[in-house]
Amino acid sequence: MRNTSIAKFVFLLLLAAAFLSFVVGAYFLARGVSARAQPGAFEAAFATTVRDLAIRGRTRGLVNPVATTPETVAEGRAHFADHCASCHGNDGSGNTEMGRGLYPRAPDMRLPATQNLSDAELFYIIENGVRLTGMPGWGTGTKEGETQSWHLVQFIRHLPALTPAEIEEMKSLNPRSPAEVRQEIEEEKFLQGGDDAPQ
Repeated sequence: MRNTSIAKFVFLLLLAAAFLSFVVGAYFLARGVSARAQPGAFEAAFATTVRDLAIRGRTRGLVNPVATTPETVAEGRAHFADHCASCHGNDGSGNTEMGRGLYPRAPDMRLPATQNLSDAELFYIIENGVRLTGMPGWGTGTKEGETQSWHLVQFIRHLPALTPAEIEEMKSLNPRSPAEVRQEIEEEKFLQGGDDAPQ
């Protein structure tokens, strides 16, 4: 009798798995796999819930050891401009060519969906990334790397109050391509009396 119950349970479990696979397959066939579309409401809610449950269990008891000071926010701002702004934008809006091309798109970090996360949750996301999104894990496993991540948390908290002057300062810290660097050098030579105008 017990073996029959186990066999029925296994059969029902396999049937449920097959049905779920069919539903997921039909979803991808109907929607395609393009990164241009954005997740529907159900997909976004499901993914956010799973992410939150997974992260909260790993951040229990984790406390931000870095005090919020103008210096820590400035260090976070400089690091963000150099490492994060290509996807998230200097202002945290996610409105960049790279950020708009991700699936799901890079979030507007000034909004409650990000700002309502705890410091520990933000730290975990920075250090470990989020699977099936464009967010990589930046953790190096070093104390210095963790400190930089905590500074980023302090800056993310500051994003809703970011000033135009801070955004301008960040532009000078954004990564530049070799072609942009060469162009700047040529312009500087020209301005200092060089013969050739920059191309």
